[in-house]
Amino acid sequence: MGKVVMYSSVSVDGFVADENDQPGPLFDWLSGGDVPLDDSGVVKVSQQSYDYLRPYWDEIAVTIAGRHVFDITDGWDGKPPSGVGHVVVVTHRPPPEGWDPAAPFHFAGGIEAAVAKAQELAGDRVVEVAAGDVGGQVLAAGLVDEVRMDVVPVVFGSGKRYFGRVDAQHLLEDPDVVIRGNRVLHLRYRVRGATGGEG
Repeated sequence: MGKVVMYSSVSVDGFVADENDQPGPLFDWLSGGDVPLDDSGVVKVSQQSYDYLRPYWDEIAVTIAGRHVFDITDGWDGKPPSGVGHVVVVTHRPPPEGWDPAAPFHFAGGIEAAVAKAQELAGDRVVEVAAGDVGGQVLAAGLVDEVRMDVVPVVFGSGKRYFGRVDAQHLLEDPDVVIRGNRVLHLRYRVRGATGGEG
């Protein structure tokens, strides 16, 4: 099966959003280059970022997100973001009233069930877990194979933490990717002792 990757843009001090769920300048690098990353014409990055991200984006089959992210994005209007095939939402609540049951979204009551469903849907492709509380829980459960961070040169001081409420030590391997883009540093770490898929 494919690997499970925890991923997000993050401030230097480890936050993925401010206290009001606003990303501030964390995604500015996604419009600060001249190489289109997708067909929207909006996302343009440096060549270095493109060479690193485009192959990874093409590997992602399923994204796992929490109900909070699902709610604040209005469920992406029923269309998974960034061309991903499916989204698995970790929640104890039912889908919103009027939600289209044919949309490629799946609702799971816990992280283990969410990862199992995501891996079933992904086959040998990548399952991406959004950083934050859900990502931290998946990491703490030993289900993350790799941590990817796009580190942006800003200090938030407070906000939503990349690893959520993780309160125990977890060892990562030395970074096997360190790439400098325009206003971003791309880092990739394998999780020490991870037993998931290889890619």
